[in-house]
Amino acid sequence: MSDLLDGPAECAAGLAVYGADAVDATAPASARAALVAAGVPGRLAGGDPTLWGPDAEDNARIRLGWRDTHRRSRDLLPQLAELKAELGDLDHVVVAGMGGSSLAAEVICRTLGCQLTVLDTTDPGQVRAALGDRLDRTVVVVASKSGSTVETDSHRRAYWQAYLDAGLSEAEAGRHFVVVTDPGSPLEATATEMGAFVVPADPEVGGRYSALTAFGLVPAALAGAEVAELLDQADALADTLGGERDNPALALGAALGAAAASGRATVALVGDGTGIEGLGDWIEQLLAESTGKSGRGLLPVVVESPQSPGATGPDVLTVTYGGALPAGAVPGAGVSPDLAVNGPLGAHFLAWEYATAVAAVTLGVDPFDQPDVTGSKQNTDRILAAGAAPDGPPPFPDGSPPFVDGPPSFVEGAVEGYAPAGVPGDLAGALRWLCAGLGDDGYLAVLAYLDRSADAGAADLRPLLATVTGRPVTFGWGPRFLHSTGQYHKGGPQVGSFLQITGAPTGDLAVPGRPYTFGQLQAAQAAGDRETLTGRGRPLLRLHLTERAAGLAQLREAVRGLGARQ
Repeated sequence: MSDLLDGPAECAAGLAVYGADAVDATAPASARAALVAAGVPGRLAGGDPTLWGPDAEDNARIRLGWRDTHRRSRDLLPQLAELKAELGDLDHVVVAGMGGSSLAAEVICRTLGCQLTVLDTTDPGQVRAALGDRLDRTVVVVASKSGSTVETDSHRRAYWQAYLDAGLSEAEAGRHFVVVTDPGSPLEATATEMGAFVVPADPEVGGRYSALTAFGLVPAALAGAEVAELLDQADALADTLGGERDNPALALGAALGAAAASGRATVALVGDGTGIEGLGDWIEQLLAESTGKSGRGLLPVVVESPQSPGATGPDVLTVTYGGALPAGAVPGAGVSPDLAVNGPLGAHFLAWEYATAVAAVTLGVDPFDQPDVTGSKQNTDRILAAGAAPDGPPPFPDGSPPFVDGPPSFVEGAVEGYAPAGVPGDLAGALRWLCAGLGDDGYLAVLAYLDRSADAGAADLRPLLATVTGRPVTFGWGPRFLHSTGQYHKGGPQVGSFLQITGAPTGDLAVPGRPYTFGQLQAAQAAGDRETLTGRGRPLLRLHLTERAAGLAQLREAVRGLGARQ
């Protein structure tokens, strides 16, 4: 890894990028020099849609608004102030949205110390817990760019029914909803029928680039964040984006592209503890969904701490991120990174968006499409249509998972295993088979269709498996990751192996107005995703937890046992 102190940081508007020149020097040819020679900084700052080739031009033409959306977003500030005053008695903010529609708001609130509940799941237990938390004081921000996201529509229906069941009139219930969506979307019409507040999104900005649009700002402002500061921070950086020097966003993008060209396309994202909380999850969806296609891409791995397994490696680009550093501080907070990015959050958002678009130029991919996301969605729709009764199925009370893959390959304690033919018929053997198949260039993705709060211990599997395999290991909560790393899994280099974890719910919950429950929707999404992955010939092991707490404890112990045997 590079010594960050060997070269100066590239700085502007309080944002500093350390180590970029050293990373660029490791590539067969300088990515930055090629970008500058092609005029990319000025062309991107000017909104040139031809940067990513003719096939991407039409899409880029309507998706480059993120470059200056922070300036247009200032028009939202008076409306947000009025909305916050109007809803002053509703002090519990829930954002129902997937991927880019909720991740930025979560980062903003975590960083600025504001309370926000993020509902980006179809797990019935997690949805029920949200519905039962201060309902009378809750404002629900329903966030969907297209207005047709099945998870978000299900959340909206569940909250609407909960308010009616609590005795509110439709007019009273409507006051508890704020809808953020593109002008003219189906959700806008629905919001009007509900009597909800509507805040239009910027139609020229794609979901994962929407941090500084209404998607990031509305829930954060309602939760108490001073969002005008974020716009100021981005604005201060914006004037540097066309420059060939003193442009930290260009330095970052060129380094990401150079690292991929030199065999380090895995990007370990490590918070350095200097005040920016949760940004790795937002960067993960931005990088994975923007670059993971056409058999290429950057694989982001969110690492828990600088000391966690997987933060470094011979084919890993280690990137730390955080707020401002005190004078004389060494970036990294315990790890020696290849790149360190430090500065205010608003500048981070704009810089990473710009850097991702720049890296996509080097990789030769369209950063604004997601061609492989629809496959799992279509499979889910088909499975639901085949399994739902015309009058709507009742919740499945016995905990049995619908859409199972035939009889389990093995049953041990609270874990049922579903594995391809020829895989050892025990938990340890099946895990050993999955890990052994990674080889020297593979990665392992843990896909957990569970409750992000009640089953939080599932995330412990990532560092445990990284220790066992010595290879990059990612972790994603389903179905949230389908709107993030799911694109990379299907469209990026086909070297991934997959551990899918599902769990029997303790009780189900109907989706009002739909012929399925949340538990059935979650199970169908898991089934649709594994159908897509196995259809690409990728190794996949599904473990179903018949009792979640016991099953997770058993699974963690089994993984630890693999490490002890090595």
